[in-house]
Amino acid sequence: MNTTARRFSLPFLALLMTAVAAGLSGCAESVGAPEAPDTSVSVRAAPVSITADQAEPLRFAGIVQARQRATLTFQVSGTIRERPVELGQRVTQGQVLAHLYNPGLEPARDSARARLQELQTQLDQAGREWKRSQRLFERGVVSEQTLEQLEAKRDALKASVSTARASLAEAERMVAESTLKAPFDGRIEAVLVEADEFVGAGQPVARLSAPKGMEVEVRVPAYLLDQVTLNEPVQVWSVQRRDQAPVTGTVSEIAQPSGLRGELHAVMVNLPDGELEAGAPVEVGIASPNASLLSVPLLSVMRSATGTSVFRIAEDGDRPTAERVDVAVRRIMGEHAILADGTLKAGDQVVYAGMTRVTPGDALEILP
Repeated sequence: MNTTARRFSLPFLALLMTAVAAGLSGCAESVGAPEAPDTSVSVRAAPVSITADQAEPLRFAGIVQARQRATLTFQVSGTIRERPVELGQRVTQGQVLAHLYNPGLEPARDSARARLQELQTQLDQAGREWKRSQRLFERGVVSEQTLEQLEAKRDALKASVSTARASLAEAERMVAESTLKAPFDGRIEAVLVEADEFVGAGQPVARLSAPKGMEVEVRVPAYLLDQVTLNEPVQVWSVQRRDQAPVTGTVSEIAQPSGLRGELHAVMVNLPDGELEAGAPVEVGIASPNASLLSVPLLSVMRSATGTSVFRIAEDGDRPTAERVDVAVRRIMGEHAILADGTLKAGDQVVYAGMTRVTPGDALEILP
């Protein structure tokens, strides 16, 4: 039984092998020759664009101060006789702030007044003499020469009276200057002298400021003066309250640049009422000069041991190819890298997806 089964299995295997070989032969005849593989790398690209430089504004420090303020002085020297106001006191326009004693002021005024009265009396007498002489001249009693002399005397006394009147006015003003009055409604910021203290002409006595209307003065380099204009809004940050949003001020005055090396120039900024108090330290934002810079997608920038670079798409015949270009990144803005000037230009296409499979010179397939 076993011998018979083995004898029948051999022909069966031979037939099976013959059928398989025939099938493979038929398949080989039906399959054509393989095509050459496509070696291009599929990537995505974006253009190099130009973007405006939107850098953060430069901040300059300043102190809030009253828009209307004054440092008060006497125009004459003397001793403080009375000072009826105190530090921090609110005063009204015309209110007396201090009295000054100078022993020579009132006598000088009285002397000037007496001299004016004397000259005025002489002028009146000369006028009457001239009128009498004129009537006598008409009757031939007085000569023309005598009449001219009296007229000249009268005119000279007129000039002397005018001079004496001016001297009296000056003496009265000097006496008035011995009383210091508030030029406007405000608050006493500082008292710089005490009673019985001697002060010279022009020496500061007190500082007065109005309670409403604040401003801040900042000093900036000359090259930034072109970046600000009158009535331009600027941001102002409080140094003591950095958690609060900035307030918006308005540029009110701009200094002119000078030729002194390294000198900073004043820019005055008016502040909204009720936002910041006098004496508060603040920072004023001045925009840096605008510039047009090259921008590429941040994903297109590659880092290596030699620096940063991108793959620019170059045309090689009918197919685009990859060209490696070194770039210098100035800073990052969101999803874009700002580049320094180099070989790239606006409109160039750079690869931003699929770069890991790309080498310089590879043919590229640009996906939409």
